[in-house]
Amino acid sequence: MRILAVNAGSSSLKLSVVDDDRLCGAQELSAPGAKVDPELVASVVRALGRVDAVGHRIVHGGARYTGPVRIDDVVVAALEGLSDLAPLHQAKSLAALEAVSNALPECPAVACFDTAFHATLPPAASTYALPRIWREGWGLRRFGFHGLSHAYAARRAAEMLERSPEELRIVTCHLGAGASLAAVQFGYSVDTTMGFTPLEGLAMATRSGSVDPGLLLWILEHKKLDEQQIAHALEHESGMLGLAGTADMREIVDRAAAGNADASLALGVYLHRLRAGIAAMAAAMNGVDVVVWTGGVGEHAPTIRAATTEALAFLGLAIDGDKNATATEDLDLTGDGATVRTLVVHAREDLEICRGVNQALHLQGA
Repeated sequence: MRILAVNAGSSSLKLSVVDDDRLCGAQELSAPGAKVDPELVASVVRALGRVDAVGHRIVHGGARYTGPVRIDDVVVAALEGLSDLAPLHQAKSLAALEAVSNALPECPAVACFDTAFHATLPPAASTYALPRIWREGWGLRRFGFHGLSHAYAARRAAEMLERSPEELRIVTCHLGAGASLAAVQFGYSVDTTMGFTPLEGLAMATRSGSVDPGLLLWILEHKKLDEQQIAHALEHESGMLGLAGTADMREIVDRAAAGNADASLALGVYLHRLRAGIAAMAAAMNGVDVVVWTGGVGEHAPTIRAATTEALAFLGLAIDGDKNATATEDLDLTGDGATVRTLVVHAREDLEICRGVNQALHLQGA
């Protein structure tokens, strides 16, 4: 079955046709903001050839959707209600869904959720220490994101090591414009760095990551910024952009190496959060057997991998410098003396989306 995987990111829209795990064609469209060009999408879909089913990456499924689901009007309405929890992604995902559905009106479509993989978080990891009415009445909890990438990376790592996921404790590091970590213990997510929204956790390209909520209350009271101004700053003007003036990690690494103070600070903040996060994920599993790097930064920033691994040598990590410097595909970077394996895995959310499509359509007898 030829499946069209539709992956709406914060600044792009990726369309890929996969047939039995074989990539038949792909196109990445620039799509800043929350809109997509429906005519351009339709043109690309036609150019990619026959499609039997469509799978959409949807960032937020809330508590309701913990697995892939065939899309209908009820599902679309529920997803629209979650848009304010993932403003960089949800609206664009829904716009892409509408554009592709108009181009392929007869194709069954399935929603595959970034939150679903983290539905297995234990209560201790998913619960905020908030009043009961907030938690139970308003549904405030930690959801986690990038689940499609974390799920694929963990499964692929087990394949590379010729082991079963059920016998491994894996920390998956999805580092791109958005960034998060997951603790995948014996095949299940048991902790992650993002929370109720994709703002929590690591410092990212333009997103702040975790900040003291008291700081935000102080801004509201003393600087008189409104909620929309604060939300825009946290989503679009913070992270590496806010610290270094650029969201491009390659530029930050180069500028830091040349002695630029702002870039050095940005890199230091990024690495500080990253090291602490990986150690926390390992602690959630009482240890770690494998660390996996994936995503644009995870796959293509050897400086980040080297600096992080060096700082985490106490956990048993060590990498081969030559392999790390030249890694361009799925590769085992583990160095001499390491007790924890370190792998680079090329992000393939399209394959995870296709697995979700097959699962949903099979379960529904389509």
